[in-house]
Amino acid sequence: MRWLYFLSVWLHVLAAAIWVGGMIFVALVVVPVIRRPELQGAAARLIHFTGVRFRWVGWACFVLLLLTGLVNTLARGIAWGDLLVAQFWAGPFGKLFALKLVVFALILASSAVHDFVIGPRAVAVWQERPGSTEATRLRRQATHLGRLNLFLALLVLALGVMLVRGAP
Repeated sequence: MRWLYFLSVWLHVLAAAIWVGGMIFVALVVVPVIRRPELQGAAARLIHFTGVRFRWVGWACFVLLLLTGLVNTLARGIAWGDLLVAQFWAGPFGKLFALKLVVFALILASSAVHDFVIGPRAVAVWQERPGSTEATRLRRQATHLGRLNLFLALLVLALGVMLVRGAP
């Protein structure tokens, strides 16, 4: 059974690394590259194809994080019944765990809005009317949601470390 826990933790960390690393790659590599003047004609298409590909990678990571998080929680000795007891949530571990779950839920919600609403609309308008105020507004909204997701991702990582290593 210990090997299952090890595998689950490994997959959990791997999914988090792929997801967070992908967001950082997009922010630090893809976005600066598409801002190059010689790529302006292809920038919207590049962002579209990169976004669609990363969307599926990201959501696969979310599913894996949710499943392995559940396995990890149970393997650490927290039973389903514990989650129904107020005393569990009142303790330091319970409070950190609750905060991590809330942040993860916020990530899922903001990612859904970014990936399925704002992002696709921003790219579509950018491709149709590249210099329009609507394209600029939607791209700015997508950028803000992307930054929010990265911030929340880094926060949930910190909370995960605090859950297993203790709060500083």
